[in-house]
Amino acid sequence: MKWKIPPAVVLFVFGLLMYLLAEFLPFGYFDFFGRHYLAIAFVVFAIVVVTIALYQFYTAKTTIDPTRPDTTNKLVVSGIYAYTRNPMYLGLLLILLAWGLWLGNAFNTLLAAAFVAYMNRFQIAREEQALNEIFGKDFKQYCLLVRRWF
Repeated sequence: MKWKIPPAVVLFVFGLLMYLLAEFLPFGYFDFFGRHYLAIAFVVFAIVVVTIALYQFYTAKTTIDPTRPDTTNKLVVSGIYAYTRNPMYLGLLLILLAWGLWLGNAFNTLLAAAFVAYMNRFQIAREEQALNEIFGKDFKQYCLLVRRWF
């Protein structure tokens, strides 16, 4: 099962759209004390979440390639995966939210929500279908216990 657009490219496209929206939309700007510090905190948290997720995949000796979920050989359900089924995508969302904070346009939250909708429809649904075919009942049980994002 192949995907045409890798998640990193999707992140870049949504980030670019956020920049363009902040640059050219004449309203929606906001500012508050510590806004940039909060954005940095979001990025740090995103890096921690993604690093933990990647490390868990590495120690489980399973693929981290989101374009080839059919090559997965182990279902990772502990650690950070006990709290979110998609910590890597959660990390990407946190980066977009940080970028939106940094840019300071309130309407960027709509683009972050569109990112979630896109990932749910075109990336996560396909991954979950492949994982369901590979792991069956175990994956269904995992889905009942752990939320998709957080």
